[in-house]
Amino acid sequence: MPKDDDIEPDATAPGTDGRGHLMREVAEQMDSIEADLGRDFVIGRVITIVEVQRPDGEITLRIRAGQLPWVSLGMLEYAKKTVEAQMRAQEEQ
Repeated sequence: MPKDDDIEPDATAPGTDGRGHLMREVAEQMDSIEADLGRDFVIGRVITIVEVQRPDGEITLRIRAGQLPWVSLGMLEYAKKTVEAQMRAQEEQ
């Protein structure tokens, strides 16, 4: 099994480099946080959810959460309710 350091972007793969795409998404999130809150804050717990599409058409979700499972579930439930509220607000416009 290769070490993480041994994984190189595949220049022949369709679409963009996965690592670069993920890094851009995280950088955009950080920029958004700084735009809303300035620079006087601390990043707390983080959950990442990534849709991964394989060449054979298989689609999986990779979820990484570095905290206790019940904390992760609470954060996900809060995120779900926030997205639902945003959708309702858009429908009302």
